Amino acid sequence: MFENLSKTIESISKIEVSAERKAVLEPLVDYFQNKVSISEEIRLNFICTHNSRRSHLSQIWAQTMAFQFGIKNVFCYSGGTEATAMFPKVAETLVNQGFQIQKLSQEQNPVYAVKFDDNQHPIICFSKAYFDDFNPKTNFGAIMTCNNADEGCPMVFGAEARFPIKYDDPKAFDGTDVMNEKYAERSLQIASEMYFVFSQIK
Repeated sequence: MFENLSKTIESISKIEVSAERKAVLEPLVDYFQNKVSISEEIRLNFICTHNSRRSHLSQIWAQTMAFQFGIKNVFCYSGGTEATAMFPKVAETLVNQGFQIQKLSQEQNPVYAVKFDDNQHPIICFSKAYFDDFNPKTNFGAIMTCNNADEGCPMVFGAEARFPIKYDDPKAFDGTDVMNEKYAERSLQIASEMYFVFSQIK
């Protein structure tokens, strides 16, 4: 794990997850634990409306926490009800928190390689619909990270389980004096909750 990222995770480990949020996260813990107990691969697709902010933060932090806690065969994806682009502030926020990110393409919907460790495969991020060919078709858990996606996708085809784990959109602060602070805050909230989830797996 990169040194600066390790320091961020150390500070995340001290963030208390509320009892209310733990109740929201427990079904996901149970899903993971069942998979680990029978040595099945864990595939997670984090879904938000535009696959631009919260779903990417969730995908990246979940994959990172799986590595942090030594849980093998975890494969994290993200998608939207439509494709747009990963918002640049997301990458900037994650770099500030210790990740290394390469922008692999320059089109309107760029592809990013996000690394948390020198020797681990990068997490590939770009905006896509949740059912894009890049994502798994069956045997995955669908994690709904926003209200609109949860309401807009009454059925996520191929998902074997569905978890509404919603986060407030940092987009509300775009262009304001507190934009950097709010993106960092949302990233750390998501990270602390993924830390909690993976820390529960035996």
